[in-house]
Amino acid sequence: MIKLVRVDHRLLHGQVAFSWTKVLGTDCILIANDAVAKDSLRMAALRMAKPEGIRLVMKSIEDSITSLNSGVTDKYKLLIIVESVEDAYRLSEKVDVIKMINLGGAKLIENKRQISKAFSVSDKDCELLRKMNDKGIRLEIQMVPDEPAKDVMNLI
Repeated sequence: MIKLVRVDHRLLHGQVAFSWTKVLGTDCILIANDAVAKDSLRMAALRMAKPEGIRLVMKSIEDSITSLNSGVTDKYKLLIIVESVEDAYRLSEKVDVIKMINLGGAKLIENKRQISKAFSVSDKDCELLRKMNDKGIRLEIQMVPDEPAKDVMNLI
């Protein structure tokens, strides 16, 4: 069962590893990212950030879609982390059970504008967010569980 899908350019770090997993009661974290799935050094670093007692799986976007749709992940209370709005869009297009996406962190770089303290979007990101919203997916910005969530559509 998917507890949360989160977009965070840092992927797995203290805020996610401890705050979100505790509040959500997750027992498995899936990092869905093409680059990480091919990078053993990055995978090793992410494993070091994993909380004790929580399973960590790192797969490409396509392999994540296959696993999520096959039912093999149904036994887990799953936190899915992707690196970008585009990755979230790719997942949500092929995994129908995704009904909400949390935007946690996306750094401010050229051609992006800040919509919250920790999240920046490009024009393409805004287009993909609108498409997900039109599909009925709730989109929220919330850095940590104890801060109020904000509707992304009111910010873009």
